[in-house]
Amino acid sequence: MTTISELFGSMVFNDHVMQERLPKATYKLLAQTIKEDKPLDPDVANVVAHAMKEWAIEKGATHYTHWFQPLTGITSEKHDSFITPQPDGRALMSFSGKELIQGEPDASSFPSGGLRATFEARGYTAWDPTSYAFIKDNVLCIPTAFVSYGGEALDKKTPLLRSMDAISREAKRVLALFGKSPIQVSTTVGPEQEYFLIKEEDYADRLDLILTGRTLFGTAPCKGQELEEHYFGSIRPTVNRFMEELVSELWMLGVPAKTKHNEVAPSQHELAPIFQTTNAAIDANLLTMELMRKIASRHGLVCLQHEKPFEGINGNGKHNNWSISADGVNLLDPGSTPFENLQFLVFLTAVIKAVDEYQGLLRMSVASAGNDHRLGANEAPPAIISIFLGDELEAVVRAIINAETYTSNGAKTMDLGVPVLPTFIKDNTDRNRTSPFAFTGNKFEFRMAGAEVNLSDANMVLNTIIAKTLADFADVMDGSTDFERDAKAYMRQTLTEHQRIIFNGDNYSDEWPNEAMRRKLLNLKSTPEALPQYVAPESIELFERFGVLSRIEVESRYEVKLEHYSKKVNIEGLVTARMARARFIPAIVEYSTVIATSIATKKDVSPALDTSAEEKLLTSLAAGINTISAGVEALESSLSEAASTQGSLENARAYLTKVLPAMNAVRVAVDEMEVLVGHDYWPVPSYNHMLFYT
Repeated sequence: MTTISELFGSMVFNDHVMQERLPKATYKLLAQTIKEDKPLDPDVANVVAHAMKEWAIEKGATHYTHWFQPLTGITSEKHDSFITPQPDGRALMSFSGKELIQGEPDASSFPSGGLRATFEARGYTAWDPTSYAFIKDNVLCIPTAFVSYGGEALDKKTPLLRSMDAISREAKRVLALFGKSPIQVSTTVGPEQEYFLIKEEDYADRLDLILTGRTLFGTAPCKGQELEEHYFGSIRPTVNRFMEELVSELWMLGVPAKTKHNEVAPSQHELAPIFQTTNAAIDANLLTMELMRKIASRHGLVCLQHEKPFEGINGNGKHNNWSISADGVNLLDPGSTPFENLQFLVFLTAVIKAVDEYQGLLRMSVASAGNDHRLGANEAPPAIISIFLGDELEAVVRAIINAETYTSNGAKTMDLGVPVLPTFIKDNTDRNRTSPFAFTGNKFEFRMAGAEVNLSDANMVLNTIIAKTLADFADVMDGSTDFERDAKAYMRQTLTEHQRIIFNGDNYSDEWPNEAMRRKLLNLKSTPEALPQYVAPESIELFERFGVLSRIEVESRYEVKLEHYSKKVNIEGLVTARMARARFIPAIVEYSTVIATSIATKKDVSPALDTSAEEKLLTSLAAGINTISAGVEALESSLSEAASTQGSLENARAYLTKVLPAMNAVRVAVDEMEVLVGHDYWPVPSYNHMLFYT
């Protein structure tokens, strides 16, 4: 029987495998590339490629692929075999250093926002040695960046890696002021992934789920999540078998899946991993999402990762737990006396300043058509960015602002009042599930990201804005003759200027939007409102200053995001119209005929029979058919109007203000009919049916 220690990472060309299979000199040079950001020697690549190929073939691999993340947000791969035909008719298995380092996928068939024309096909993939290669489906997958012929980034990974380099560089400048010179400073992420599981046969009968990922119709189930019994509840056997297989395969791929549990909504679940370096964590999360979808089908299930698959109950988020460390030491760990921990306070101040100065850019990083349905609902923070620090840290910040001394109350012991139960130390900070950006002990949890999103965008922004505020601090401290005094003065001024972003209260309260407006915080409720933050002059200046994105790369991404939004809503509108015309109206007509026939039959038997209830129902059904039909005509008109709107931003706004309301009107009319039409006549599985299965 294979043990977990033997299973974990068994399909990964990780550090352990490299130490075993590479010559010591080669391993040392490669380790320097990975850990010290040193350029890769081409001769090293040849040796690594040979060892990687031999290892992969032993594991059953026949092909290799450069595994990359185009601007679609998902992953892409083109498989090439290891075989090299020989003149004598045989074939050798070969894999060169050049094939490891560089690939050439078609760059014209991926979103580029105008960077590539259809006839400009050449693009390059480049090996990312900081994220381990792995074997999936007998294919050696090599994580890579993806750039155009001109060198512009066409992917999510390249800007992320640039941002990691930027924050590392600026954090080292700050740490040097403390007399420290770490070899490696890196950000870390632990992405919690939420998802729904439903039966395959139900999914197959819902065109809206198949084509859009969410239900465009459906009344609330008779029982939703109001009993609060699903969260952390006993996992049903079918789901548990899925989870066991998922975790096993993730462990083989070196993904440190740690926690699995039922989430708040019925049929909703969550998987959380242990922290990893940011780019490796995001690669692992994309693998996790892919495996969830693949493995679900083996159990007769479908995994839904859309931000809002079902109206009226919790949607899916992906909480981005972010921190920063130097040579493995967490720089956001406050220690037992945070007020006296100057290094921690400097980094905390940088985060607070960054989030306040670039709140719009941070909101933009998680904007999508799907997430617009989730933000502000019961399970997600509103679209207003704020920071939760907890009582103790907020008191520390107040003390700094007011130039006062803060005295901690110390650790408190929790006594449960029962001798047999253990006592334990109470955390100094509570958790705030309503906050979009919450400090949770030694990290910040950015809760606004949706489940479908590639987290590269959010972390690229986080890394860059904090690199900027760390640089601000280092610039001011340069030449200081009394570092501690000047650092405290800088923090006091900075925290005073940016304290408006700190909010420990209930972000769901009716009062908070008004209070946020008083504080002059942004409230960008929709994607078309948020995306212009990407191309704001201060955003472009920021990205160019730190070498993360050029102006043309920013503008291209802005165009891609706008186009993606409009296309998503357009598809949803088309599906809404198609389902209403082809499925719901015929079903309601058929049921109306049954009711009309029933009335006529009763009248034939005896005119004195009371058919008022049936007549009232028939009247409602007839009115519903007319309302739906008129709604579909209005929707089709709004789709045509939106499609003809010129300009990417104006086009997206048209879909927001015209198509989405028209879609909702059709949905309301159809959903009203669902509760009137007999169950056997309704053409799609209901929420009651889909969300509650054994």
